[in-house]
Amino acid sequence: MYFPRTDLARELADALQGRAVFDDAPNGLFLAAPRRTGKSTFLQADLQPELERRGVIVAYVDLWAAPDRDPGELIAETIGRVLQAHQGLVSKAVRASGLDSVTIAGALKLDTRRIGQPDGSTLADALRALHEIGRAPIALIIDEAQHALTSAAGENAMMALKSARDQLNRPGTVNLMLVMSGSDRDKLLRLLNANAAPFYGSTIKHMPALDERFVAHLAGLVEAQRPDLAPVDRALLASAFLVFGQRPQFFIDAIGQALSPLGEYASQRFEPAVLSLARQRQQQDRRQMENDYLALRPLEQAVLWRMLEQGPRFRPYDAEALRFYTAKTGGKVARAMAQRALESLRGRQPSVVWKSARGEYAIDDVAMHDWYQERVKAGTWPPEESDG
Repeated sequence: MYFPRTDLARELADALQGRAVFDDAPNGLFLAAPRRTGKSTFLQADLQPELERRGVIVAYVDLWAAPDRDPGELIAETIGRVLQAHQGLVSKAVRASGLDSVTIAGALKLDTRRIGQPDGSTLADALRALHEIGRAPIALIIDEAQHALTSAAGENAMMALKSARDQLNRPGTVNLMLVMSGSDRDKLLRLLNANAAPFYGSTIKHMPALDERFVAHLAGLVEAQRPDLAPVDRALLASAFLVFGQRPQFFIDAIGQALSPLGEYASQRFEPAVLSLARQRQQQDRRQMENDYLALRPLEQAVLWRMLEQGPRFRPYDAEALRFYTAKTGGKVARAMAQRALESLRGRQPSVVWKSARGEYAIDDVAMHDWYQERVKAGTWPPEESDG
């Protein structure tokens, strides 16, 4: 159920085009938002159309859509696909002739199938070609951009995009806009927070979550379809939406379940039922994390505990970490043992641990951090068998 966010799309498009004072978005817009909160829908249904209305050529790629594929290849393929499909004179000639390569400005021969490969054209060449063919600025939207850091090719692609930005943009002229989103701010930050990071010096913005306006929109739809339920208690629905973690899909599903004439809530007002379903979902999520933790071996639990406690400061094999593992398991833990435990956590389905190409580790599901903090605050950490 689509809820337009045109005002936010216009604001971000203005920033990307350099129209916002003191905003660094022309050098790259980095947006962080938890999973399932509507980030991808906004990027594709609001921001992309807004940029296209302004004459910008937009390429969108979701690196999480194919997690088994190399992210560097996905980025290169997306640029090549947009280059082939764009309605310019040169690309029309390519399609008409069935060729895979074109010559740009009489000098650059570009094979769209081999962009980013060792014997092919660089990403910067491909983006420059697209800019010259389309005679328009380009926006590259990379969803779940932190996944690029899981391979050397992905890291190289990020460095190449930074180079392309520096080549195509000039003071007062933005020809290449880069939008990178991520569901985990700490992972996305690795693109920015070290001297060797591709976009060192840029900042991450927290993407605003859906709020009371989204709840009011859904309440209006309910009142239009079921006048007998008017007026809908918007405040109670807003409370339920917060318990759902502002995740629209779960919220909409709960409203549908509460309104169903065949459901268990048919004989009561639907707003309290939605709140009840939200609390049930919250408890289910917590119980699932408890069960997942309890299913781990003692050393795996200790490693995960250390990761949750340390966050971005986590170092898997330093002396403090090894002492921690030893204390929690009751037996001396060597580096090789900790490494095997980490690899076991990575190999689980779904994966518990994320690893970058540089050997950095992080919790895969950022929601586990909130669960951990809640239990620490309540004095119920670590989970015990009776919890599950």
